[in-house]
Amino acid sequence: MKFGIFYELQLPRPWVAGDELALYQNALSQMELADGLGYDHAWVVEHHFLEEYSHSPSPESFLAAASQRTKNIRLGHGILQLTTNHPARVAERVAVLDLLSNGRCEFGMGESASITELEPFGRDMETKKEVFEEAVAAIFPMFKDAGSEHHGRYFDIPLRNVVPKPVQKPHPPLWMACSQLPTIERAGRHGFGALGFQFVSADAAHAWVHAYYNAITKRLHKLADYEINPNMALVSFFMCAKTDEEARARADGATFFQFALRFYGASQNRQRPAPYTVNMWDEYNKWKRDNPEAQEAALRGGLIGSPETIRRKLKRFQSSHIDQVILLNQAGKNSHEHICESLELFGREVMPEFQNDPAQAAWKQGVMSGEIKLEEIDTEAFTDRYGKLAINVAPVRAAAE
Repeated sequence: MKFGIFYELQLPRPWVAGDELALYQNALSQMELADGLGYDHAWVVEHHFLEEYSHSPSPESFLAAASQRTKNIRLGHGILQLTTNHPARVAERVAVLDLLSNGRCEFGMGESASITELEPFGRDMETKKEVFEEAVAAIFPMFKDAGSEHHGRYFDIPLRNVVPKPVQKPHPPLWMACSQLPTIERAGRHGFGALGFQFVSADAAHAWVHAYYNAITKRLHKLADYEINPNMALVSFFMCAKTDEEARARADGATFFQFALRFYGASQNRQRPAPYTVNMWDEYNKWKRDNPEAQEAALRGGLIGSPETIRRKLKRFQSSHIDQVILLNQAGKNSHEHICESLELFGREVMPEFQNDPAQAAWKQGVMSGEIKLEEIDTEAFTDRYGKLAINVAPVRAAAE
């Protein structure tokens, strides 16, 4: 099992001068720490206009900076939005990061799940899947040592040689964002690694691992000429401390993250309120005061607890054959000090036990070779992307401007 860390670069209100500077500098320091501790991957999102939820519109810049402060950790676009970027710019950014990191780039792709992000770039929810698939077809010829051209419905690109080329051949490992659980099966069908941005139980993980690997081994349908990446990663809320009680006290950001997801997810096309009309941090604290039991229940989920508690939970995920667990530590107002202490404690006392797992490697080789036949599990019972302990939120009305 591999372990990644995950950054939305959240910044709840109230905002004061220097907040964004500290946010970015602290995140880079955390990534440098994780590299020294032996974490495998660091993933950074691309989002636009999402106040408080994500201040990360330029992951290629952040990851480029991280490449100069780290040596071994894989640097992942989790993800680049193919709907809001031109294919040539995507290919260029991926290649440059691969060069700067000496071949440590991971190329995650996605569509964006919000009309708030899509509309300013001339895209919409109805056609985003088509735009994504055409962008995939346009991008991969650009990595080859020759010119390429593309003439489609959404992109018309004349013959050009996109330079530079990535270090990794034929390209960095490919991943696809799976913000909705059924997309995990779609990622397998296209041969992409599945970046599951949801928070599921071990039982659900077992079902979706089967769905993913059955798709990639039995129903593979590539969108272009690329090398497949059979890998499944799931995000989990995370905070490790000496005791369960201390970990939960430090992990308030996990429930803010869930609150924001539920709040926005209940809106049509995940539309965000107009700028400066909703203070999400205030709304979250109102909800928390009114729902203390739900707050406590949410903090019992994920990988939040002492090393012993997290070790026990990880063993259940290990039996589900997840390839990578991505740890969401930077959320809400979780402090830099607590995030670093959490990474250190987990990295020393828990992670080494799970990182080298010959049984997982043998299982995966057997599945991909066809020697192991996986049951076709009905995933209908496992479609809640938030998990049973997740909070339930009704959206509030935006304040009058």
